[in-house]
Amino acid sequence: MYLVDLEDYNRRNSEREAMVKEQLIFRGIWNEAVQNSMLAVPRHLFVPEALREYAYCDGPLSIGEGQTISQPYIVAYMIEALNPSKNDIVLEIGTGSGYAAAVLSRLVAMVYTIERLPSHAKRAETLLKKLNYKNIEVIVGDGTRGLPDKAPFDGILVSAGAPMIPNSLLAQLKTEGRLIIPQGTKNAQELQLISKDAHGEIRKRSLGAVHFVPLIGEQGWEG
Repeated sequence: MYLVDLEDYNRRNSEREAMVKEQLIFRGIWNEAVQNSMLAVPRHLFVPEALREYAYCDGPLSIGEGQTISQPYIVAYMIEALNPSKNDIVLEIGTGSGYAAAVLSRLVAMVYTIERLPSHAKRAETLLKKLNYKNIEVIVGDGTRGLPDKAPFDGILVSAGAPMIPNSLLAQLKTEGRLIIPQGTKNAQELQLISKDAHGEIRKRSLGAVHFVPLIGEQGWEG
């Protein structure tokens, strides 16, 4: 169960500061905007109350139904690789707890985030509203299809491991946009940076080994 204690926010400042210094900066996350956003977002409110004491630890945590909130460093690493700017419109696939969307929302103009599990989507939407995030829209659906009615996107962030790069997401990526997606098997993936140049050519670069829950959907794994 998720309980929101806004008064607890300031009491956890030192934990967020330690997280940014010891987990992010120490590993080479140099983008100050990303650092500041990670410092500002109360990660402990995005995990179940029973796990709240571990919210700022260096690892993923279960949020129920086989899903996780990613390790803080991985969230920062993916967002830094996305290289967002304040006027960007970003699509996130895999809302989960809503934490990554909250971090992104402080860096861009608008975040659309798709979650296939209605219970997670409702919980994330309720929490984000309580925390007064106004530039995030949570959608229930198949994230592998993207969100064509809001496309194209300056950036697309996929928080689940895919067997292939969904063609729908490539088609919805703006020229000179970036797509970050884990690709591989259900048990191990390479984090891929996909970019589309001014001529529409797609370029792909590996950012290292990762392990995410499977991306379920029409252009992902079968549920």
